[in-house]
Amino acid sequence: MKIAVIGAGPAGITAAYVLAKNGIAVDLYEASGQVGGMSKSLDLWNQKVDIGPHRFFSNDSRVNELWLEVAGKDYSMVDRLTRIYYNGKFFYYPLKAFNALANLGILEATNCMISYGRGKISPVEQDGSFENWVSGRFGKRLFEIFFKTYSEKLWGISCKELDADFAAQRIKKLSLFEAIKNALFSGRGNQHKTLVDQFAYPHEGTGMIYERMATAIRKNGGKIHLNTPVQKIHTEKQEAKGLTLENGDYHAYNHIISSMPLSLMVSRLPEAPEQVKAAANSLTFRNTILVYLHIDRDKLFPDNWLYVHSSDLKMGRITNFRNWVPELYGNEKSSIIVLEYWCNFEDEMWSRDDNKLIDLAKKEIRATGLISDAIILDGYVHRIPRCYPVYEKGYKEKLEPVEAYLKTVGRLSVIGRYGAFKYNNQDHSILMGLLAAEGLVNGTSPNLWKINTDYESYQEASVITETGLQKIS
Repeated sequence: MKIAVIGAGPAGITAAYVLAKNGIAVDLYEASGQVGGMSKSLDLWNQKVDIGPHRFFSNDSRVNELWLEVAGKDYSMVDRLTRIYYNGKFFYYPLKAFNALANLGILEATNCMISYGRGKISPVEQDGSFENWVSGRFGKRLFEIFFKTYSEKLWGISCKELDADFAAQRIKKLSLFEAIKNALFSGRGNQHKTLVDQFAYPHEGTGMIYERMATAIRKNGGKIHLNTPVQKIHTEKQEAKGLTLENGDYHAYNHIISSMPLSLMVSRLPEAPEQVKAAANSLTFRNTILVYLHIDRDKLFPDNWLYVHSSDLKMGRITNFRNWVPELYGNEKSSIIVLEYWCNFEDEMWSRDDNKLIDLAKKEIRATGLISDAIILDGYVHRIPRCYPVYEKGYKEKLEPVEAYLKTVGRLSVIGRYGAFKYNNQDHSILMGLLAAEGLVNGTSPNLWKINTDYESYQEASVITETGLQKIS
């Protein structure tokens, strides 16, 4: 058996890693010059940085065991500090009652509680939108303060047009009552998964995990083809037979695991019906522009990252890599931060000159007061196309015929954030890759589409601690 894996992000490289470890011949194709996808690490100004804030956390023992197998002891537990920047003030996230009250003021806090109470007396009609889902859970005013601006920056559409599924995946069990309980009586028993206070982080950046997987793949006989984009997958009689590279070369395989963007992959399948191709092409992705700033100061602000909710700033998130692990910066006395901007291909910002983007980032970071009068030494721009699957209202109706068709295509698995059009965290993508590979090794057919439809779909629960894996009940 010879397997091809398309894409060396967390999902694809995990699949190739597991296959190679089990003695199966595997070719891993990656369009860029580095493995890791959105979770790779970069070398900048004699320091290590990630593509934004990429923490790893999972309750799934299978995922945690594999992560520890690769990381060994080369990780530390990082205490999470994240805040929301809104109207010139910083709110702790998760909420801390007295901080939120002080920042909002008595009048605004009262308005929030009245809005929440009004929503409980006369519930917001649920129309499938993110806006109504969140307003129904927290009240209209809290939605406007803590959800609306940031979400519309990220997705590029009104929250009325954003599907409630996004909220169901990310914040489904969090309510105002739970948030206040957490603020007043913080403790592990009432923590929402996305709000964990501590997480494991590799000493050489998030990308260390995937670089080590790449080393193991090669050691076990697998081949990794960097800077080798795949043009299309070939099928005959509803079975994947091989793939053609952008340079025109054709290679035959017994099975193909794809994490290339779903819309691109399906639109190029030779036997796919036109209506399926049209449905796939109607699914949209959002792009990211990251602007890194090298700052001549070692202490700036204490957060790992901040969410920027202020509507007068175009950036959506700021990460300070100085506050992760000291191995990232070593003996350097400077700091690297990254500002994130989101846009579509047709937006002017996507093609804007790098120097103009760096000037914008300098202006916006100064406006927050976060770096005071520190000197900005340099800037660097990194663009990521098609990195966020956009959950527009009705996207599931578009995805259903694509999913149904792909289930009829033999010898083909689609995985990952891009490949399955799912807003995955690292742990979801690792699990997809792991199960796809184990299915081929064991001759089983796991339902990969179900991953990341429910946070608690794991079989055995555990968490990674400073001393290794700790089982939880």
